[in-house]
Amino acid sequence: MGRTVSAWVTYGDEVLGVAGPFAVDVPWWSEVEPVVAHLRQALRVPVVVLRLLRVEGGGGARDGHVTYHVEALARPDAPLPGGPAEAGLSDEPHPLRSAWARREGLMEALTWASEALAAAGRRVVGPVEQRKTWNLAGLFRLPTADGPVWLKTTPAFGADEAAVIGAFARVDPGLVPVVLAAAEGRMLMEHLPGVDCWQAGPDVVTAAVTRFVAAQAALGVAPAAASPAPAAASPATQTVSTPVRTAHAASGGAPVAATLKDRVPGLADRRTEGMGQRVRTLLAGEGGRELTAREVDEAHGLLERLPQLEACGLPDTLVHGDFHPGNWRSDGGPPVVVDFADAHLGNPVLDGLRAWDFLPEDRRPHAAAAWIDAWKAAVPGSDPARALAVAEPLAHLAYAVRYQEFLDGIEPSERLYHQGDPAASVRAALRAANEPGLTAAW
Repeated sequence: MGRTVSAWVTYGDEVLGVAGPFAVDVPWWSEVEPVVAHLRQALRVPVVVLRLLRVEGGGGARDGHVTYHVEALARPDAPLPGGPAEAGLSDEPHPLRSAWARREGLMEALTWASEALAAAGRRVVGPVEQRKTWNLAGLFRLPTADGPVWLKTTPAFGADEAAVIGAFARVDPGLVPVVLAAAEGRMLMEHLPGVDCWQAGPDVVTAAVTRFVAAQAALGVAPAAASPAPAAASPATQTVSTPVRTAHAASGGAPVAATLKDRVPGLADRRTEGMGQRVRTLLAGEGGRELTAREVDEAHGLLERLPQLEACGLPDTLVHGDFHPGNWRSDGGPPVVVDFADAHLGNPVLDGLRAWDFLPEDRRPHAAAAWIDAWKAAVPGSDPARALAVAEPLAHLAYAVRYQEFLDGIEPSERLYHQGDPAASVRAALRAANEPGLTAAW
């Protein structure tokens, strides 16, 4: 179907009119780089996309006729058709509007980024490029003489990504991006060469899973005693060098929750008890109202699997929360893991299942085998294969909870990105429990 775009253009407090419709070659609503490029050429002034206003047609966050609120950073010479009444742009911003979806908030973030880079000797030397914007993040590329830097802005309901990255960097610096500066709701990251790993071969899949499990094991079993890899090591050679069981003994068995919460302020607690309560709250609220009474009852029944999952012997640790191959990046060496907005304290099985779900079918066995072998080596006596089978429906319930958190934290016009996702995820959990799953063979 493809995506066509209309843009209501403002300049400060003035509504200038509408540009479009015009076609772009990228279907995803959040990918605004081609929108900005078209409007910059058409209006002959720099612009930024602030937010989504509405969509006609399309679905699944792609395709259809998409209307955005766009801010011109200089006044265009040519007049635009339309006016304030037609635009439907309110003078009062919605209380849940993202900071980067308002001109003032976005300009403040870009100014902060430029000043932080200048203070670090990395002065911005060209125009900022807006890559992506939606209710979960804004992503901007800032050119410097020493290479590009990325600004990421994040919502209040997202994890403190800089703190999460810092926790992983303590045990394996090359596993995660280099954070140059951070403040509330934003961070600057060094550019990562390479490509996202959607089409990764078996060797890359195994490397990504094995290395990430090693870091999680170091954080979860022995958070106080894990020692970082040498600073001089390259990303291709860095490893977690402290044996997990030895580190655990040296730490005196320091409780994972206390240590990780100290390192990552505000870290969401999704361990067994907390996860069960979050699911029950979801089913009693908006998400449950979209389900039948039978579906709600069956979903409650799935929570009986939580003690079975705990019995598999995996430690609670720092969970990525969205560990699919699109969040791994590689230039031919071991992948670097990005996008920790859904990170939390909990059972690492969620990450093992997420990798499986998003990989091509012929690469799934490599991911499963690598994940199982890595956890067996890290925690002898554990049963990671059974954990995958037990947790397959529970993972979908966890995603249902997270999608509801998105809906609860964003303004109405952008709920379209996630509308219906909590109920759909609950139904996916029920299907996983009632139909023989691929994980049943593990």
